[in-house]
Amino acid sequence: MKIINELKMTIDSKSVNESFSRVAVSAFASCLDPTVEELTDIRTAVSEAVTNCIVHGYKQSFGKIYITVSICENRLVRIKIRDKGCGIEDISKAMTPLFTTAGGERAGLGFAVMESFTDKVKVSSAPGKGTTVTLYKHVGGKE
Repeated sequence: MKIINELKMTIDSKSVNESFSRVAVSAFASCLDPTVEELTDIRTAVSEAVTNCIVHGYKQSFGKIYITVSICENRLVRIKIRDKGCGIEDISKAMTPLFTTAGGERAGLGFAVMESFTDKVKVSSAPGKGTTVTLYKHVGGKE
């Protein structure tokens, strides 16, 4: 996969940074002239991934969230969102719709939302080491 352009940024795991991250990622991806729907999909998926870092990765603490957006050949946008938080013990269980470790008003739909708004979602994690979510989205705007 050939990378044409790339953006790397680091944000604090504070909820006020969630909206900035989704806007920054979608603005960077706009160079491919995506449709409004494609940009909305990207923003929604990024929002869910960053929120997972804040709510689940760092729980009651704060840390850094590392975001890399790659514009690749064939109009592919690859977005890596990584934390160095608590990690996920059982990834397949965590990706099951309605499963949540946060309780309360959390619906447990974060990964399901990411999957429905992107072409592919990859998750790697290790307990105590953090989690990386990689989102892949092809955009079909003008060449």
